[in-house]
Amino acid sequence: MADPTFHDFTALTIDGELRAMSEYRGRLVLVVNTATLCAFTPQLTGLQELHDRFSAHGFTVLGFPSDQFHQEPGTDEEIQEVCTSTFEVTFPLFSKIDVNGSSAHPLWQWMCAQKAGVIGGRIAWNFTKFLIDGEGKVLRRYAPPVPPGRIARRIESELGLRP
Repeated sequence: MADPTFHDFTALTIDGELRAMSEYRGRLVLVVNTATLCAFTPQLTGLQELHDRFSAHGFTVLGFPSDQFHQEPGTDEEIQEVCTSTFEVTFPLFSKIDVNGSSAHPLWQWMCAQKAGVIGGRIAWNFTKFLIDGEGKVLRRYAPPVPPGRIARRIESELGLRP
């Protein structure tokens, strides 16, 4: 059997619907663990800007809220309300998950195994970002402090928008 790719996983949307990551086959995807009470929460604005700027070219941001760092205590409904009303998020959001440990969502276990961070495979903090290519392979892992705007050049390059 072939090694798994991003497209082999599923996750519950914030609205409670099961979504296959294979729906994003052929698209460049930035997967981010989010939290609405984090010092990095303003990155939601930058993530939305990337989504707006590049979605027509085959790019999508996917937000996965997590309370493992105690900065996302709300329900899925409360999280969605903050993300949409305060930060005008329109990119897909998923149901709150764990990103570390034995209860971590299988997609996050897989991504961490593909690209370890500074502290190994664990997620260090909210707003860790994984760039996934159209074939479902992890291209790059970005640390939480990396602002979304700094990823724009790589997105342009991967989408063939740079000379």
